[in-house]
Order: sequence, then structure tokens, then C-alpha cells
Amino acid sequence: MSFRSLSLAWTALFAVSASGLAALAPDAAQPTADQLAFFEKNIRPVLADKCYKCHSAQSEKVKGGLVLDTREGIRMGGDSGHAVVPGNLKESLLVTALHWQDKDLQMPPEKDGGKLPDNVIADFEKWIIIGAPDPRDGEAKVVARKILDPKEAKATLWAFQTPKAAPLPEVKDTAWPHTEVDRFILAAQEAQGLHPVGDADRRSLIRRLYFDLIGLPPTPQQVEDFVQNKSPDAYAKLVDILLASPQFGERWGRHWLDVARYAESTGKERNFTFQEAWRYRDWVISAANADVPYDQFIREQIAGDLLPAKNGAEHAAHLTATGFLAIGPKSLQEKNAEQFRMDQIDEQIDTTSRAVLGLTVACARCHDHKFDPVPQKEYYAMAGIFRSTETFYGTGGTGIKNRNASTLIPLPPPTEMLASTDAPPPEPAVTMPNRKEGGKKKNKKKAQQNTPATVNVPLDGAVMGVEEGKPGNARLLVRGEVAQPGDIVPRGMLTVLSPGDVPAIPTDHSGRLELAEWMTSPTNPLTARVEANRVWSYLFGQGLVRTADNFGATGEKPSNPELLDALAVQFMHDGWSVKKLVRSLVLSHTYQLSSAHDSVDSEKDPDNRLLWRASPRRLDAEAIRDALLTASGQLQFQPPHGSAVQTAGKGYVGKGIQPERFTQITANYRSVYLPVVRDFVPEVLDIFDFAEPSLVVAARDVTNVPAQALYLLNNGFVRDQAAAMAKRVLAQPVSYEQRITLAYEYALGRPPNAAEIARAEKYLLSEGRGLLPVKGGKADDAALLSWSTFCQALFACAEFRYLK
Repeated sequence: MSFRSLSLAWTALFAVSASGLAALAPDAAQPTADQLAFFEKNIRPVLADKCYKCHSAQSEKVKGGLVLDTREGIRMGGDSGHAVVPGNLKESLLVTALHWQDKDLQMPPEKDGGKLPDNVIADFEKWIIIGAPDPRDGEAKVVARKILDPKEAKATLWAFQTPKAAPLPEVKDTAWPHTEVDRFILAAQEAQGLHPVGDADRRSLIRRLYFDLIGLPPTPQQVEDFVQNKSPDAYAKLVDILLASPQFGERWGRHWLDVARYAESTGKERNFTFQEAWRYRDWVISAANADVPYDQFIREQIAGDLLPAKNGAEHAAHLTATGFLAIGPKSLQEKNAEQFRMDQIDEQIDTTSRAVLGLTVACARCHDHKFDPVPQKEYYAMAGIFRSTETFYGTGGTGIKNRNASTLIPLPPPTEMLASTDAPPPEPAVTMPNRKEGGKKKNKKKAQQNTPATVNVPLDGAVMGVEEGKPGNARLLVRGEVAQPGDIVPRGMLTVLSPGDVPAIPTDHSGRLELAEWMTSPTNPLTARVEANRVWSYLFGQGLVRTADNFGATGEKPSNPELLDALAVQFMHDGWSVKKLVRSLVLSHTYQLSSAHDSVDSEKDPDNRLLWRASPRRLDAEAIRDALLTASGQLQFQPPHGSAVQTAGKGYVGKGIQPERFTQITANYRSVYLPVVRDFVPEVLDIFDFAEPSLVVAARDVTNVPAQALYLLNNGFVRDQAAAMAKRVLAQPVSYEQRITLAYEYALGRPPNAAEIARAEKYLLSEGRGLLPVKGGKADDAALLSWSTFCQALFACAEFRYLK
């Protein structure tokens, strides 16, 4: 039998007993949140601005029979044929029209502004390729709507009111809660007649805890030690060990990198490398390990260059943190310098407001926000802050393909550095297997801060980031068009999030420091809520507010608003410590529940919004890859220095730098250190729903598609890990039954049951050479192949990639 047919045969056998967890994933046919966000940000505004005048239900005369303001209309097309065919550029006449390839089919026409910029056309092509996701209803609806006054919104919308800790609710079952969190959860369940299921078994619980806190599975010995430890504080001690592990930052730093749209290239139509972006990545991981207070963490990313520093090393860390504002996608081909500048400012406003506030402020670029109390004037008040800021991203010299090049910010000279991170990192607190194997004028105003935490950054150079530019205000742009400047708008923040008057900005400062302080003020109603909700979502699978990056009027209301406010208040009271928040949640009884199904409670709460059970969760892409490497014994715990992108140097990906340098990485370090080049993400990440690196992603999509199963069955990397795991198992001088048990423990964190052992024996015996003597035997090719396919079948089962 061939390797592939063996694998398929075993997988078919194994699937009979594998849990049906994969069936819980969302329908892959539905547009993902990232896809819809792409449409809302890049497609709908262009259609409204450039097309609806002649091609909407409200047009005086619909030209060519083409209506573009509905999903059905844009797909049906007009007199000439289909405007958009999802997934097919060739048959989508809209692409022909946008490229002006047919003199009789040119959109928009010359009189309405002429051909769109190449980067905008590229966005439409990308949108069609990914299936033309479109949330618009089948019928055009024009509803007159009064824009909510910001001051009125403060009093009427829950998200814009300062969080207050509610009294602990009364519960009937007083013995069940372990923590205050449990009191809120149980009270909500009792009010709906729900009953929490029993506790998770200790093997499931330790596997859940390891993946949630450090993104890696426990070793068989660690599992067994926990199962046998009957001490009442064994679990709490293990939580503290994991929180102190260096692997915690690698796991939780990646959560923030999703939100920060971390990437190592510009993306768009000219995809140039950001060869120093890795420094920001490492700063985030270090900050997560150091438990930098979240308010300080945000201030450093928005205004680190303006914060006081006790030495050169701390100043270097602050500068590196501002890479947050520099790593966004960039249209280097844009010919109009002012257009490029305003697009970059818009991207910075969008990222900052959604990442920190959970609010889509950038929707007010062209007009007052359609749903939230954000006037267009206040958008340009914030735009003035970023317009007074210089952004450095280092794409090299200018040229026809790099019209908007930039330099980098040099780090302080080494002689000024009082701390260094060139030494190897400390050993992890958790025992793992196979351990062998120069700025401009600075604002010196002292910011309110917690006690600074130590964050180390590599010293060998320069960083992406921002510094003060020439202070000045922005003009309001009519319909967001740079060619239609309006009145000058004084710099400022949002009225709806200010308890009193909006903070004043000194005329000689950009206002970034004031913006950072305003965002992280205890009186800001959103910042603590948004982060507390995200931490909850990473541990329970969904947030108390499921729209984790949208706390506005179109976002969902919290399933337990009193609990969310209590968490936000406690988060601030605990010094904005993420580790303390995580600890409080994983110690709750709610977190430790089993995933057992109850038909009665499921009828009442099918989505498990009130958490009467633990929701089965699929591992994310990084955890799947790292689990493969851990099971095979091949994972390298030592972080790499730099990145594959740094090694590749400055250049244009696809023209000079081959994308395969980033998509086909053979190194075995943790997945958080893999290169993230826009449009060329490594396959193992992309196929398991890696965060779109051009968007703020607070909650990843989770799909269950055939390509994932095919990857686990056929990919060379997976086969290599299966072969390495087989060698690891065969090297043990134990019985064949114990080898089967070892394989299950390496892959699934549990021993097999009797039926699974019998099925494995039958499969291995059928191959003749799968069962070797305990001593003195040597695995030949046939035996290794048999055990490799057996190990690969374990990788391919649903239980491997799901937590229960």
C-alpha cells in the first residue's frame, strides 16, 4: 500500500471513534468576519462614493440596467452581463470596467473622476477572489436616521457609560461558586433555569489549561503528575507556574499581534518587506511576559517616543513599541503624496480606535458615522494628531515601484544601553521535552503611569515607529476626498468617551501623548471593558460581547453586562494586570467545567452563552503546528534572532524576493516566530484560519473545511512530524501496547481505551512489521511506515485539534 492509502485507511478506521467536535465549527460557506470587514472598509465606501449616483435604486435613471447597492444587483449585473461572479475575475465585468479595458465599459467615467487608483482596483479583485462577501440585503433600503448626539449617547448607550462594579448577585446553590466570577455566571444560569454540568476530568483540564496559557500541550509526565496530585492547591500552583513561563508571552503576545494587524510587509499592489518589524513582535512578547500593565502597554505603543525613560535601553523599548503605528499596510504605488498620507492616517485611526476602544471611528472619514456617535468633525480632530506625527517603516529608496519610501528610527548607540538581551533567554519554568533538541523634538510632559515593567528589546540597528512631526491641524475633507478640503478642525478626541470636556492639546505637541492618556484613563468607558472582554474570549471561546472589536451601536450587547463591568473595574483596580485577570478566570469553577452535553439546557441556551458547560474549541493555527512539533519531539524552544524577512532584506516580494522564502519555512521554532508577509502567509497558518494581517482581528474565524483534513493527510511537514514521532515511540524499550499508549499520550494527552488499542494492534499487525520486539529489534522501513501512518492518523483526528 502507498503511504497515502495507508494514512487514508487508518484515518477512516479512527474516525469512527473520534469525537464529533469538528461538526461544531461554523459553516464555511458563510462569509467570515474578516471578509465582511474587508467589504465594509474597502468596497462599500467606493461603491457609495463612485457608483451609486448612476447605479442604485435611488438613481434618477439606472444606467445600463445595473444596480450596485444590493448583493443580488451587483451579482446579477445589467444589460451587458454579470457584474460580479464570486471567485471568477475573468467573468466579472466589473473588473473589465474598472481596468478600462473596454472603451465602451469604463467605470467610473471621466466626468465622475475617472479610473480608480490601482490599489483600489486591487481591493475589488481581492474581494471577488475571496467570494465577493456582501452583507447587504436583497432589496435596497433607504432609512432616514438621526445621527445620535455624542452627549446624548453617553446617557443612553451602555458601552459609553463608565463601568461600575455591581453588588455580587445572590445564588441558590451557594456551594458551587469558587470565585466572584462564578456568582455572576451562576445567577444568570439560575434565572434561566439552567444547571452547570459537572467538572472536567483532570486530563482534559490540564490540556485545556496548557494550551490556553502557553499554547503548548503538556507532556505525558506532566499530565500524570497532575492526575496523581491530590493536593487541593495543585491546580492553582500549576496556574502560577504557567503564568511565569516564558511561553506565556509567546502565546498571549500573539493575541495582541492579531489585534495590532502585525505583518512584515506592506501588502497591497507593491508588497515591500518590513525587515525590522520583528523587533515589534519581540517587544510584544516580552511585554506580555513582563506583565506590563495594559494601560502602560497602550501608552508605549501610541506615544512611547514621548514617554520619560530612565536609560537608553528603556527608551529603545519605547521606540520599538511605536511600531504599532507603523506596521499597517501601505500603498507604495500611490502617486498622490497627500492621498498616501491621509490613507496612512486613516489606517492608524482605524487600528488605534478598534484595537483599544472597540470602536470603528474610521467609518466617519467621509461622513458622520452611520451608526455610532462619531461626527466627521471629530474624526478629523483625531486625524490632526496623526498628521502631526512622522511615521517610519523602512522600505528603502524611492522608485517607480516604491513611490512612498521611508527610513527607520535609529536606536540609541550601544554605549547608552544599560541593559542587554543578547544573552540567551532564561530557561522556562515549565519542563519541556527534548530541551537539547535619532528622533525629532520630544514632548517631555510626564505621563501618568504605573510602576514600569522591564521590557527587553534586541540592540544590532533601527526600528519601525513614529516620532513627533510638525504640529498642526487637519482640514475636514468633503466626502473624504483630498481634492475637496474644507474647514480646519482643531486636534482633539471623541466627545462621547470624555467624561467632561475633551482634553486640550498644546499647540506645540502632536497630541499623541494626550491621546494615549485619554484612552487609558480610568474614566474612559471602553478601554478596560474591551480588554477584559478579549481576555474572556481567549479563555472561553467567545466574548461576553461577541463582537470583540465593535462595542458600538451595531455590536452585540454583553450576555452578562454586570459581570463585564465587574471584570473591567477589577482589571483597573489590579493595576491593569493581564496575568492577574487571566489567573482569576482560570481559577473559576466556570472555566473548569466539562464539555458534556445536556439536551435540556441545550434547548434553552443552544449557543452556550450562559456557560453552563465548556464549549469545545478548535486549536488555532499556531497551537496545531506547535502541537505537531511537540508530539514529534522536534520543537525548538530557543527563539530565533530576527526573522526570515530580516534575512531576505529590503525588497519587493514577488519581484526580486521569492515568496517561497516565507511560505515554505522548514525551521522548527514556535509558530509565533514564523514570517508574516501579507498575501504570503505560511500554508499551515493560512489553512487553519490565521488572522488576516491587514485587519484588526480581535476574534479569529474558525472554519471546518476539507482542505484542513487534506493538509493533515498529505502535507510533507505533517508526514515528517508523524515519522519523527514514530521513531520517538519505537525508540522506547517497551511493549507494543505501551508504544501505542505513548503515541496516544504524545498526540492526544491521554491513554487509549481498550477498543482503540485493539484497533491499533489490528492495523499494525495487518502491515506485518509494525510490532517490533521490545529489545534488540530495529525498525526497518516497513515498520517505520506503519507506525508513521498510525501517528499521522492521530494527528488527523478531530480530538487532536480540539479542546474539550
